[in-house]
Amino acid sequence: MLIKILGTGCAKCKKLEANASQAISELGIEAMVEKVTDLDKIMDYGVMMTPALVINEKVLSSGKLLSVSDIKNLIG
Repeated sequence: MLIKILGTGCAKCKKLEANASQAISELGIEAMVEKVTDLDKIMDYGVMMTPALVINEKVLSSGKLLSVSDIKNLIG
């Protein structure tokens, strides 16, 4: 599983990355978290507001900070 955090490095982006890592740890799954800060690459996903969460190349959330439990629900 590949999880991408799209954002320019703001506090919410960093917190979303931390929450995603915690969700992976709590679920005990194999996943890689990648940070995407390049605006052109973020725009390629059609994301207009950050932070955004992308799982396996599918944008599941943008413009809000998801909690650990929110992310766990999205991962399944």
